[in-house]
Amino acid sequence: MQKQFESRYTTLINAPVEKVWEALTNPAFVKQYFFNTDLVTDWVKGHPIFFRGAWEGQPYEDKGIVLEYSENKKLSYSYLSSWSGMEDREENYLYVSYEVQELENGTELTVIQTNYDNEKVEHSSENWKTVIEGMKKLLE
Repeated sequence: MQKQFESRYTTLINAPVEKVWEALTNPAFVKQYFFNTDLVTDWVKGHPIFFRGAWEGQPYEDKGIVLEYSENKKLSYSYLSSWSGMEDREENYLYVSYEVQELENGTELTVIQTNYDNEKVEHSSENWKTVIEGMKKLLE
């Protein structure tokens, strides 16, 4: 059964939508602002996605499946953290989506992460803020 809670983070980035999209999907760019993570995927719906790296000396491999990819508009994937301690079962995966919309003064980016237990929502929102603020510094 899917959990009801979601984390949502929206911001305006002073860059064209194509540049924001590249920052979200290009592994070399992602590594620069996403905790030095190696993103591995081909962005084909139904194909795997991996986030690999080390945090404070501890290796990790988070994984999921690409659920949607509409260039310069929206992408989504399922996500299971190797640190979650949860079994690799569908109900334990989170769902992440990025939506971009070109505005007159830049690009609006919304990050939505769902399937949370209530107590993890605020922590997730703060993490996304940190990640996206790092991306903005590279783009603006």
